[in-house]
Amino acid sequence: MASPSIIFLLLSLLCIVCEARSPTAARSGASNFIKASCSATKYPSLCIQSLAAFAPSIQRSPRQLAQTALSVSLERTKSTQAFVSKMKKFRGLKRREYEAIKDCIEEMSESVHRLSKSVQELKYMGQAKGQDFLWHVSNVETWVSAALTDENTCVDGFAGRALDGKIKASIGARVINVAQVTSNALSLVNQFASKQ
Repeated sequence: MASPSIIFLLLSLLCIVCEARSPTAARSGASNFIKASCSATKYPSLCIQSLAAFAPSIQRSPRQLAQTALSVSLERTKSTQAFVSKMKKFRGLKRREYEAIKDCIEEMSESVHRLSKSVQELKYMGQAKGQDFLWHVSNVETWVSAALTDENTCVDGFAGRALDGKIKASIGARVINVAQVTSNALSLVNQFASKQ
């Protein structure tokens, strides 16, 4: 029969191995949760790519996933707004380009404002239930949907061959990416709402 010290040593080793594997299993579970949730979005690969780094804080929480998706959308929108603002100072802009950029800056500003309100609404709604919960979520869905419309309106402002060129391509690529991230965030908010 094994001595008590060997049994104790083996049990200690087993505990260490279990503890060491636990964070990996949790990360894997969170990653799988993100992948499964993102599979129902319009842009699943982008969804996974933009949220994977946040798996440890998201865990398997639909609310935290929606909150994180909104925060990612907000940060990308702010970054794109700053980029578009810099483009306004570009020398040699055609008048129509200048006007399209100016309008886009306004649309992106509105989008930032709506997404900021959405992040705050979801963050501070607490443990709301029933009609109160539905009211808060409805606000978030409305604002995110309006932010998405703002982003698409910015892209539409560059329609037509007269605006073809590097300015249109640079701004368009960034704003389309933001609109896709925002679309995914809206989908994840809807998923969160449906699970309550």
